[in-house]
Amino acid sequence: MKTMGKFGRYGGCYVSELLMPVLRKVEKAFLEFKDDRGFKAELSGLLKNFAGRPTPLTELKNLSCEIGCRLVLKREDLLHGGAHKTNNVIGQALLAKRMGRTELIAETGAGQHGAATAMAGALFKIPVKIFMGEKDIERQASNVQRMKLFGAEIIAVSSGSKSLKDAINEALRYFTARSATAYYLFGTVAGPHPFPSIVAHFQQIIGEEARYQCLERFGKLPHTVCACIGGGSNAIGIFRAFLKDKKVRLVGAEAGGLGLRSGKHGAALCRGRPGSLHGSFSYCLQDFDGQIQEAHSISAGLDYPGVGPEHSALKDAGSAQYVAVTDRKALAAFFRLSKTEGIIPALESAHALAAAFDMAKELKSDDIMLVNLSGRGDKDLDHIMSSPNHHA
Repeated sequence: MKTMGKFGRYGGCYVSELLMPVLRKVEKAFLEFKDDRGFKAELSGLLKNFAGRPTPLTELKNLSCEIGCRLVLKREDLLHGGAHKTNNVIGQALLAKRMGRTELIAETGAGQHGAATAMAGALFKIPVKIFMGEKDIERQASNVQRMKLFGAEIIAVSSGSKSLKDAINEALRYFTARSATAYYLFGTVAGPHPFPSIVAHFQQIIGEEARYQCLERFGKLPHTVCACIGGGSNAIGIFRAFLKDKKVRLVGAEAGGLGLRSGKHGAALCRGRPGSLHGSFSYCLQDFDGQIQEAHSISAGLDYPGVGPEHSALKDAGSAQYVAVTDRKALAAFFRLSKTEGIIPALESAHALAAAFDMAKELKSDDIMLVNLSGRGDKDLDHIMSSPNHHA
């Protein structure tokens, strides 16, 4: 864990003094248990026997012929719950259990983190409250149904943009008032310290598996590793294992929305500048006066005006490259993978696929383009097919 949650100049813990002692307790518990033999054994058993790890690599033969390189997916969509969120949720729920907390709270945008938290609450018999923007509740109805089925209470957030940013605001307020008994199961590598480090720790298994699997199966490392980025947990999860491999290019695909000229876009790393959001210093979308601007994306999970501080540090160091992908390109990639390979990607993951398609022209036929398929797209079907702009 970085000292005081700093990744270079980014990160930190800028919250109410009421929350500081609570977050210190969370950090202390995490540092105590993350290397504890019993904790690790229980986590490993749950990841294997409940979540279904390790997830496989799938080489896409049809698309590889079309784009001119070997396109390979890391299949986090096959994880129990349908997305990478399960890794972090099981780890933090175990931590909450060890701390004796009696309530789990979480924010969610695309609903995958909310569904995973609700699932963990049922597993560990801990009550769950999920904060979710009204806009996201409407476009992610299937995940809302799953959360309710697992017994979670959904708190609809009607303020601001009615999306992920505002759900985090409300969850932080609730946590501040009930921090003695509740555990805030943060969903991404953003927010105040220690959450960026905790979430990254539980997600880095993605890259550890993928690196080993590439070497075992192909006898070499990938040329490029690509992942979508909202807050950035699935990307950090796969990037970390390759950071010392200087010949491996790391590419994060952000939400370009309707395009820069439209004014309706996301992409904090590509189009934002450093500032403070949700208790952390990182790149974020803001106006001239430093007021946070709303983000736009067809994908609820990427509809966030900030990004995790570790990504900001990687950007400044040149250790990773970040690109903005428009809604139109993400939708095209969504349909292309579905029709060509029989795999329906989450809209979030479709951004990474679109970026991979664009970069493929730079690769040789035997180069490996590894894309983290962070989740499956069942949750997005109603939203896509009811949209007047969908093009199946």
